[in-house]
Amino acid sequence: MPCQQANGQAMKHDIPTVLPEVAESKTSGRRLFLGVAATGLAGVLIAPGVRLIEMAQAAPSATGAINQVRWGMLIDSSKCASDCTACVSACNRENGLSGGTKATDSQWIRKIEVRQISTGKTQSLPMLCQHCAEPPCVDVCPTGASFKRADGIVLVDKHICIGCRYCLMACPYKARSFVHEPLHDQKPDVPRGLGTAEACTLCVHLVDRGESPACMSACGEAGHGAILFGDLNDPGSEIARRVASYPSRQIREDLNLNTGVRYSGI
Repeated sequence: MPCQQANGQAMKHDIPTVLPEVAESKTSGRRLFLGVAATGLAGVLIAPGVRLIEMAQAAPSATGAINQVRWGMLIDSSKCASDCTACVSACNRENGLSGGTKATDSQWIRKIEVRQISTGKTQSLPMLCQHCAEPPCVDVCPTGASFKRADGIVLVDKHICIGCRYCLMACPYKARSFVHEPLHDQKPDVPRGLGTAEACTLCVHLVDRGESPACMSACGEAGHGAILFGDLNDPGSEIARRVASYPSRQIREDLNLNTGVRYSGI
């Protein structure tokens, strides 16, 4: 059944009912030119040294991200308590976010409520970057700064992000933020940058070390266990077994984005 967000949330938290217009043309020559130009510019700006996006990806060069794996999440709305924000707090701590909720504050995960149109039933959900297989943010990025790793994690290369904010407008989940203020005391594993776009990374720095995202760990410690993380492509993984055995849905599944974050109980 279709669902819509309940009233009472700030405009920033509303999930739009339509995807903002994005250019359909994907001329390979244009994107190749922009990608090469941006890469060259990045080299000029930071060489010599280590590029921050390489630090953010964190995977050892011997392994790296592989397309046999697709990382994803399954969120059980029946276990998500409306008054609990453990996942939000954990994300803020892990990634060095302020925790503010103003329109200019970065929020990589936030709690929302959705309402079943037919029944009026409301449920609490965490909303974050959905790590789409067909991410609109990547499609509209003019420099290639928004990109998807081989394992499905969607990231932003801070060195070639020009702050145009096309990706913020293209995201149907309003899951991206823009860094408006200078940053201090950043986390070494989570490079950020003034004037750039950002969003949930599924705690890629932890995942590449074989650990779980901070939100999942915090939800379990709070006694809810509503968030499950794992490899959607591995039939033997718990998340793949649950997706195969029990009904789950994608938010705005009508857009055919094939999201990596799935929800059950809605």
